[in-house]
Amino acid sequence: MTGAAPVARMAEMRLRTPEGVSFSLRLASPLLRMVALLIDWGVVTVAWGLVAIVMGLLELLAGDFARGATVVLYFLLSQGYRVFTEWAWRGQTLGKRLMKLRVVDARGLRLTLSQVLLRNILRFVDALPGAYAVGGVAALLSARGQRLGDLVAGTLVVWEQTEPSPDLGLLGDNKYNSLRGHAPVVARLRQAVSAKEARVAWQALRRREQLEDRARLALFGELAAHFRAVTKFPPETVDGLSDEQFVRNVVDVLLVK
Repeated sequence: MTGAAPVARMAEMRLRTPEGVSFSLRLASPLLRMVALLIDWGVVTVAWGLVAIVMGLLELLAGDFARGATVVLYFLLSQGYRVFTEWAWRGQTLGKRLMKLRVVDARGLRLTLSQVLLRNILRFVDALPGAYAVGGVAALLSARGQRLGDLVAGTLVVWEQTEPSPDLGLLGDNKYNSLRGHAPVVARLRQAVSAKEARVAWQALRRREQLEDRARLALFGELAAHFRAVTKFPPETVDGLSDEQFVRNVVDVLLVK
């Protein structure tokens, strides 16, 4: 009789969105997740220490009510902190942010509020009977290191590598940029577009050769539409430009001073 084969853990996985865009995600190690969990536990503990002082005073005036309110407040604080931060910071708590971890949809789609709620509600089950035993066993049996809450919610925890510095050489040798002759347009773009949005566009240019033709057209069409929506461009600056060339010109004026 032979034993069950061990589960082969994945360090990286490749996803393909419904639009045909493929990309890789590096799965977070158990150690990084544990450190992030401890940081979040410390945040909640410190915050609760402050609340407990107030509740201790209130208990002197209204004992039973204060004790009941204490239980409710602790639940709201401990769970509300994780749900609020993961939703507001798109998959990150303070601990995950410091450790460069992020909760993402396992299919590569946008993380939804229901997924955030579900994975955090099931944290109670993952923590049973203590020290995250259920969640730990589930993660060991999952090739993608998913605890029970992640399996049910369809989420993964990934490690975000530090972004490389933009290689401005990929913008091409063409020195002419129709936007550069319109300083007000460039100023409005730099004011309206965040550094993160500029980096997303740069990443799209960096990976354009890896995309299928249809996905490439769709991606640059969406990026061009986004930039056109944030500011008005004189017709002479965009006439005759493909969406990809338009995005290239926008990235050029955003990243090259």
